[in-house]
Amino acid sequence: METLRIPGTDLTPTRIGLGTWAMGGKQWGGTDDDQAIRTIHAALDKGVTLIDTAPAYGFGHAEEVVGKALADGGRRNDVVLATKVALEWGDGIDGVVRNATARRIEQEVEDSLRRLRTDTLDIYQVHWPDPKTPMEETAGALQRLHQAGKIRAIGVSNFSPEQCRAFREVAPLHTVQPPLNLFEREAERDIIPYAERENLAMLTYGALCRGLLSGKMSRESRFQGDDLRQSDPKFQQPRFDQYLAAVAALDELARERHGKRVLELAVRWLLDSHANGIALWGGRRPDQMDPLDAIDGWKLSRDDLTEIDRILETHITDPVGPEFMAPPSR
Repeated sequence: METLRIPGTDLTPTRIGLGTWAMGGKQWGGTDDDQAIRTIHAALDKGVTLIDTAPAYGFGHAEEVVGKALADGGRRNDVVLATKVALEWGDGIDGVVRNATARRIEQEVEDSLRRLRTDTLDIYQVHWPDPKTPMEETAGALQRLHQAGKIRAIGVSNFSPEQCRAFREVAPLHTVQPPLNLFEREAERDIIPYAERENLAMLTYGALCRGLLSGKMSRESRFQGDDLRQSDPKFQQPRFDQYLAAVAALDELARERHGKRVLELAVRWLLDSHANGIALWGGRRPDQMDPLDAIDGWKLSRDDLTEIDRILETHITDPVGPEFMAPPSR
């Protein structure tokens, strides 16, 4: 599997990483822990060496699942382990809100180390910028953790270039994490060019656009309980039909030109479009890791990329981004 050296560090993870948001259960209609652990093991067995998680995924539950999975068989040292900080919940707080104060970061890092059953976090990322906390306070807290050896690399998620520049006045920055997939490309306007210029690695999230690019959905697909796709504009009509039509056309392109399916094309697009990028692929069942074998060993041509853009422009006349996922400030 392809790897990427994260500049300024000795970390060289695979360019496909396992995302664990759905394993937390919240906002995804529940989860099965034993099955989630088998999924993590299946990804590692196929060569994945990066796992990305966060305390906000199930209010700590996803981190606990990851910690247990890596403890089983002593697999912690086989993995570049990335988690996040600076969201809070509970005790009178309605849902999840941003909190990047030094006090919150100092508390969260200890909680994450405990849940993940480790002494060091490989990549520690500010989950969302907090407009109510001075950037120098947030960056200073991460810098101290880095100097203390509790974290090996510093990252930010959902930051703008301006916010990255302010952060880097105080602390080093090794990674950024924007949302990016064939249907959500707003990051290509600002943070992705910035990361390329500044030699920062990108852990792009949402590779399959919450399952939409898996090729497994249809007009009959339904989402239950607290599944966030019930509020995702892409899954509401008439947009849903537009995106499904694009998926069908992309699948036909993948089959006719490469003998692949739309899922493999979607991940391949991420890898071929941005050389400094890592694609985070979410899953919570072992069989969802099976397509990993079909992603290496081929590339999209310039003509393929042009045709992909034409398909998107033809079928998606009312595009919408991932803005609905942003948590509020305190």
